Amino acid sequence: MATELKSQNILDLLARFLETEEGAKVQKKINLVYQFNLAPKKIGLNEVAVTVDLKNGKVTKGAYEEGKPDATFSLKDEDFVKLAEGKLNPQIAFMRGALKIKGSLSAAQKFTPEIFPKPSKL
Repeated sequence: MATELKSQNILDLLARFLETEEGAKVQKKINLVYQFNLAPKKIGLNEVAVTVDLKNGKVTKGAYEEGKPDATFSLKDEDFVKLAEGKLNPQIAFMRGALKIKGSLSAAQKFTPEIFPKPSKL
């Protein structure tokens, strides 16, 4: 059974945003691939992998298949929502263990709430 993620709407918005001119600017600026392992309740359990490809402007369900992502984040679904809304500071989440990072830390630091479109822009 597929787990329904609270973050699915945000991921859908992000996918549409990346098709816009403004989204293209974000891609050009970042030009990295991120994988998110989103956990419904607890990190490491029943995680759903999502790839946010800011090289090609795509958001896809599943692990990144073309090599290794620049950075992989593991966090709870609801924390992803807070992160996207700017209500959770990624550094603080990381220090508290609510956000786990694999891969390049410098790449991870480029993933900020500014990447997400503001609802008013869509």
